[in-house]
Amino acid sequence: MTVSFRQPVGTGPVPACAGIGLRAPHVHEILETRPELGWVEVHSENYFGRGIPRHYLEHIREDYPVSLHGVGLSVGSTDPLNHDHLAALRELVGEIEPLFVSEHLSWSSVGGRYLNDLLPLPYTEEALAHLVTRIIEIQEQLGRQLLIENISSYLQFDQSDIPEWEFIAELSKRSGCAVLLDVNNIHVSATNHGFDAYRYLQAIPVPAVREMHLAGFTRKTFDGGEILIDTHNRRVVPEVWRLYEAAVARFGNVPTLIEWDSDLPPLAVLLDEARQAQAILEAHHARAA
Repeated sequence: MTVSFRQPVGTGPVPACAGIGLRAPHVHEILETRPELGWVEVHSENYFGRGIPRHYLEHIREDYPVSLHGVGLSVGSTDPLNHDHLAALRELVGEIEPLFVSEHLSWSSVGGRYLNDLLPLPYTEEALAHLVTRIIEIQEQLGRQLLIENISSYLQFDQSDIPEWEFIAELSKRSGCAVLLDVNNIHVSATNHGFDAYRYLQAIPVPAVREMHLAGFTRKTFDGGEILIDTHNRRVVPEVWRLYEAAVARFGNVPTLIEWDSDLPPLAVLLDEARQAQAILEAHHARAA
């Protein structure tokens, strides 16, 4: 099946630059100071209503390109797709005309009950076929290409017989979705499960990657080991910056987002992280010129 997706209207070209996740405590400062910033990304579900948050987003949208990042569609669930959720998302997409619409390679609901987490899937042919069908339906309903983000994980299924990176590459090929490559999540999962993060990058098709994420994580120790938790509550670490440099070398100047969701710092800290990402993008551009 071939699906045709319309491009965002009125946004101009997708900015190959760094942006930040827009969080409520920073909205007023951004509106008042209009900092130099490539774009912002918001969690879609926070703007389904027509109250004050949507009003502020519309004002932000006047000055900055916006991307919509979903956390509640539960793409990988075996529950039927939530068509009320899709309708609300379609309405928001039509009004905001975002750069991208993205979701996660995960599930979070069963029997109509939702968990406050993004849970991993078994990487099998059965799961792949299920996801392809679901993503094609989502894209047809939205009239837009969907970006799918790799999640961080803390366990693996014995049933998995396809490496995660090959699973994502095949998912993009079969469904027509693009990839939101979370570089921090690759590092977290690679550390937790013992695979090669750089091999992961090499397995993802270059044209599929349309956005990248960077964030901080928390290191937890326990009897017999250590685990990294994707907490989005601190600065990007040097190992992830190095992995990001390798990602930029492979995928080019892809729009890149700094995510920070808890223990929020002053806006200046997020802008500083975005400037570091921007410097890497510009250095790559200069080398490629």
